[in-house]
Amino acid sequence: MKDRLTAALGGLSLLLLLAGLYLAFVSPPDINQKELVRIYYLHVPAAWTSYLAYIGTMVYSLLYLVRRDTRFDRVALSSAEIGVLMTALALFSGSLWAKPTWGTYWTWDPRLTTTAVGLLIYIGYFIIRGLIDDPHRRARVAAVLGIVGTLYIPINYMSVYWWRSIHQTPTVKLLGKLELSADPRMMQAFFVMLTAFTVLYFFMVRLRSILAKREEAREFAHDEAQLRDLTSQGGL
Repeated sequence: MKDRLTAALGGLSLLLLLAGLYLAFVSPPDINQKELVRIYYLHVPAAWTSYLAYIGTMVYSLLYLVRRDTRFDRVALSSAEIGVLMTALALFSGSLWAKPTWGTYWTWDPRLTTTAVGLLIYIGYFIIRGLIDDPHRRARVAAVLGIVGTLYIPINYMSVYWWRSIHQTPTVKLLGKLELSADPRMMQAFFVMLTAFTVLYFFMVRLRSILAKREEAREFAHDEAQLRDLTSQGGL
C-alpha cells in the first residue's frame, strides 16, 4: 500500500517552498538591510525548524522511556538528524548575512555560540549512539541525551535578552506582545516559508523514520543470522 500521507506531505512542502521562494524574491527590500534581508526567509525558518526537531526528539524520547517501543526511538533519531541539518543551515545562512553586516562570518556572540554548542550536543548524540551496540541500551541512553539536550532551546532563544549581544532580537517574539512591524508583503513571504519548513519537517521525519525502520529490520536480521551461525557451529 502506498504511503499517501508521506507523499502528500512531500508534495505540499514542495508547493509551499516554491510559493515562499517566489514571495521572498518579489517582496520589497528592507529599508536598512536592502536585498540582504532575503537571507532571513531561509535563515529564520531553518532556525525555527531546528527547535521543532529537537522538541520532537524530546517528546519521542520520553515516549520511548515510558513505552519501551523502538518505533519512538526511531522517530527521535530521525527528528534529531533533521535538527542537526537545520541548525547547520541556520548557521551557514546566518554567516552569509553576518559578513556584509558585521564584517565577519563568525563572532562569539551569545546567540551564535549557544547555537554552535547545541549543534555539538546533538552531534555527540549520534556519536554516543554509534558507540553502543545493544539496541535497547542505545535507545535508553539516547533518550536521556535527547531530553537533556533540549535545554539548549530556551537558553539559545533567550540569549539575546540575557546577555549583551549584537544579534538582533527574534523576528517574531514568542514572549509578550506579538510584534509584526515589517511590510505585509515581507511578512507574507516569511510566514509562507515558515509554514513550508514546518511541513517539510514532518515530511522528512516521517520519511527518515521509514528508512530507520528498514535499517533496524536489517540489523535484526543480521543478528539473527549470526546467532544461527553460532548455534550451528556449536552443534546445538
